[in-house]
Amino acid sequence: METHRLIKEKIEEKKKRTIKLLQRLVQEDSVRENESKAQAIIIEKCRKLGMELDIWEINEIDIENHPFYRCDRKNFKGNPNVVGVLRGTGGGKSLLLNGHIDVVPEGDRKDWLHDPYSGVIEGGKLYGRGSTDMKGGSVALLLAIEVIKELNIPLKGDVIFQSVIEEESGGTGTLAALIRGYKADAAIIPEPTNMKIFPKQQGSMWFRLKVKGKSAHGGTRYEGVNAIEKAYKVVQSLQELENARNDRVTDPLYSNIPIPLPVNIGRIESGKWPSSVPDTAVIEGRIGVGPWETLQDVEKEFTTKISNLKSMDTWFDEHPVEVEWFGGRWQPGNLPSDHELVMTLSTHAGQVMGVNPLIEASPWGTDGGILSQGGNIPVVVFGPGTTEVAHDANEYIELERIYQCAEILSLFMIDWCNKQS
Repeated sequence: METHRLIKEKIEEKKKRTIKLLQRLVQEDSVRENESKAQAIIIEKCRKLGMELDIWEINEIDIENHPFYRCDRKNFKGNPNVVGVLRGTGGGKSLLLNGHIDVVPEGDRKDWLHDPYSGVIEGGKLYGRGSTDMKGGSVALLLAIEVIKELNIPLKGDVIFQSVIEEESGGTGTLAALIRGYKADAAIIPEPTNMKIFPKQQGSMWFRLKVKGKSAHGGTRYEGVNAIEKAYKVVQSLQELENARNDRVTDPLYSNIPIPLPVNIGRIESGKWPSSVPDTAVIEGRIGVGPWETLQDVEKEFTTKISNLKSMDTWFDEHPVEVEWFGGRWQPGNLPSDHELVMTLSTHAGQVMGVNPLIEASPWGTDGGILSQGGNIPVVVFGPGTTEVAHDANEYIELERIYQCAEILSLFMIDWCNKQS
C-alpha cells in the first residue's frame, strides 16, 4: 500500500511534464518516412532516464528473408528504431514494452477543428494525429519507467522499451527489433484499447483485385462489358465471404464486436472517360484474420471465393479476376485469457480502476502477432487511447487515462519483473 501511494504521488508530480512530452511528440508530423524528429524526442527522454540505448537504421538486407517481412519501403535511412533498456538485478522475469512512433496521414485538414499537429488541450483531452494511436500509450510507458526509476524501486527482470517505425505499414520496425535479438518473458503494447485488455489480436492482409471488362463507346455501351458493373458483383461476393466467415466465429471475446473479421473495400478505381465503357476496374481492400487462423488459410479461402465467381456469371469463366496480395501483413495473436500475463495485468488494472477491466479481442491488427508468432512472446494489448478516434479527424486522448495507465503499469512491472524467471 505504501508503494502504491508513492507511485500515485510521483505521477501527480509528473503530470505537467508528461503533458509537455506528449505535446512535443504530437507536434512532430511522424508519418511514414518522417519519423526522425519524433524519435529524437524519445531518445532524449530515454537518455534522461538513464536507459541503455540502442539506436539503429533498419537495413533491408537484415530482414528481407524473414517470412513476416512485407514492406514496399526500401529506404529507412534517417528514421531509426529506438530501444531503451532498464536493467534488472537478475533472476526476474523480463518485460518488453512496445510502442510505435509512426502515424497515419491526417487526411483532409478541413475536417479538423484544430491543426492536426497542434497538441491543443481542451476539456482534459489532448488533440492531434497520433495522440491516441499511439504516442499517448508510449508516453504512459515512459512515465511508468520514470516512476520506477525515481522511487528507486528494485526490479530483478529487465524492462525493454521500444519505439519502432513502420507499424502502420506492416510492422517492419518491430520485426527488425525482434531479429536484432530483443525478446522477453512478456510484452505489452499500449495501443488504444479504452483501457480494455486484448489477449487476442486480429491479423489482416491487403488485397488488390483486377476486374476485366470490354471497352466500347458509351452511346453503344451494349457492345462492351462494363468493368464497374462486373466489379459490383465481385463486391457482392466479398460481402458473402464476410458473412460466411463471421457466422463461424464463436469466441466469446468477440461477442461485443459487430463484425469480428471484416472484409473492407477501401478503394475502387475504374474508367478514364465518361462516355466510354471501362474495360478495367481495380478493387483494393483488407481482410481480417482471426487469432485462430493462419494467413495462408485465409488467403486460400479468399482466392477460392473469387475463383467461384464464374458460377454466378460466365464472363468470369473466360475473364477471371486477378488476385494480388500487396502491402503489409499483420500476423494474428492468440493468447489464452487465463494466461499469467493477462491475470496479473487484470489484477493491477482492477486495483487502480476500481473495477475489473474488460477482456476482449482486438478488432484490428497490431505488432503483437510478430512478437508472439515470431518470438514466442506472450503479448497483450492494453493502452489509454480511445479506440473510436484512431485514424479519424480530431483524434484525441484523455489525459487522465495516460496517468491511470502509467499507474497500472508501474504496479505491474514491480510484480512481474520480480517474479522468478
